[in-house]
Amino acid sequence: PSSACCQKNSGQKSRHQKDQRAQACSQIQAMKLFPYGHATHPQWEMAAGLVLAQLRAHMALPTYASEPHLGLLYITDHYAAHAEAILAHLSAELPDVTDWAGTVGVGIAANNVEYFDEPALSVMLCDIAPEHYRVFSGVAPLTQAGTRAARGGQFVPHTALLHADAQTPDVPELIAELAQRTASGYVFGGLSASRTDVVQFALSSDGNMAGQGKATGVFHGGLSGVAFDADVAMISRVTQGCLPIAKVHTITEADNNLVLRLDDEPAIDVLEQDLHISLTHMQPALAKLRATLVGLAPGQDPAVKRTGEFDDAVQVRHIIGLDPARGGVAVAQPVEVGMRLTFCQRNAAAARADLTRICAEVREALEPEEMTADLAGALNADTAINPHPARRMAGAIYVSCAGRGGPHFGSESAELQIIRRALGDVPLVGFFAGGEIAHQALHGYTGVLTVFTTQA
Repeated sequence: PSSACCQKNSGQKSRHQKDQRAQACSQIQAMKLFPYGHATHPQWEMAAGLVLAQLRAHMALPTYASEPHLGLLYITDHYAAHAEAILAHLSAELPDVTDWAGTVGVGIAANNVEYFDEPALSVMLCDIAPEHYRVFSGVAPLTQAGTRAARGGQFVPHTALLHADAQTPDVPELIAELAQRTASGYVFGGLSASRTDVVQFALSSDGNMAGQGKATGVFHGGLSGVAFDADVAMISRVTQGCLPIAKVHTITEADNNLVLRLDDEPAIDVLEQDLHISLTHMQPALAKLRATLVGLAPGQDPAVKRTGEFDDAVQVRHIIGLDPARGGVAVAQPVEVGMRLTFCQRNAAAARADLTRICAEVREALEPEEMTADLAGALNADTAINPHPARRMAGAIYVSCAGRGGPHFGSESAELQIIRRALGDVPLVGFFAGGEIAHQALHGYTGVLTVFTTQA
C-alpha cells in the first residue's frame, strides 16, 4: 500500500512538473520584443520624458510586449547625482514594471548609438514573467540555487546579469563566488564606471531582507543584478580586441603582481626581446611600453581565434610597472607560477572583425537552418521598422570597455553600428564599463553581448 501511494504521488508530481514545464515553454514562446528607449538632454526630466514616449509607442505595437515587469536602466555619470529621482520617476510612470536593475557608465549604449560624455539614459523593458527572474542586491541577496522565493515556487538561478562596484574589496573573488550560486556558473555584465557617484539600480518586489523596507533601489558599492532561471533562453558571446605580438611564455617565478621570470629568464629581459626595445634608452621605449598589455591564461596556451585575437579564457591586463633590480614586470593582477603570459596590443581592425564574428555566430545560431527564398529575402531586408520574428531575438544587452566605443572603432557610435548591421534592429541597451564580466571572470578591453531569444 505504501508503495502504491508513493507511485500515485510520484505520478501526480510528474504531471504537475509537466504542467509547469508546459506553462514555462508557453511563456517563453510568447515572449515579444522588448520595448526600449534612449535619449540625451541636459535635464534628466526631459530625457526621461523622451524615453517614456518611446517605450509607450513600442508597447502599443503588436510585436512588442505590452505589460513587461522587468526594467533595465543605464545612465551616464552626468545623471548619477539624480539616480534616485530618475528611478522613482520611471517607477511611478510605469507602475506595471515592478522590478528594476542597472547602473552608471561613463558611456551608455542603445540600439545603433553610443552616448559618451553627455547626459543620457537608456531603458529596456523585458518581457519575462516574474517567476523566471530575481533581482538581487545587498538587501535582497541572491541565495544558492534552489532557494524558495517569496512569490511561491522554487527559483533556481541559472545565469545572471551582474553589476559591480570596482572599489568593493575582492571584486574578482566575489564575482566567482556569485557565479557559483547559479546552476550554469555563467554570469555577464560589468563594473560600474563613473567620474562622480558610482550607483547601481536594484529595485525588487520580492526577497528583501527584513528591516530593509525603506530601500530606495539605488545602491553604492557591492554587487547587484538580475538572475534568470533556465527557462529564459539567451546566447552570450565575448569579443576581444587585442592581438598577441610575441610567443606564449610560462611564468616560472612570481611574487603577487610581479612576474619575475618567464621561461626561467628574467621577465624584464623577455619583455625587451619581445618588444624589440632597450630599457637603457627609456624615452624611446616608453611609447611601446604604454601600448603593450599582457594576456594571461591559467595553465594552458591561450587559444587564438580565426580573427587573430585571444579566446574568452584569456584575461588582458595592464603593465603597471617595472622592477629592474629584480628583473620583474608588474601587471594589474596577482599571478601564479604556471600561468601563461603573452605580450599583446590593442588593434582596432581586429576588434571590428571579432565583433562582427560574434554577431554572426549569434545570428547563425538563431536563424532557421532551412528557409524559403521569401524568408531569406525578408531576413536580409532592412529590419529597422519591424524586426522579423524568424530572427528570434527579443532584446540584447551589450557591455563594452570604456576604452573601446566609437573612437576606438573609427567613428562616433561605430561599435554599436556594427552590431546593428549584423543583428538587425534588435532592442538593445548597455553601458561602457570599467571592466567586463563574463563566465566567472573580470575582463578588460572586451565586449560582452547577450541576446534574449524566443522560440522558433
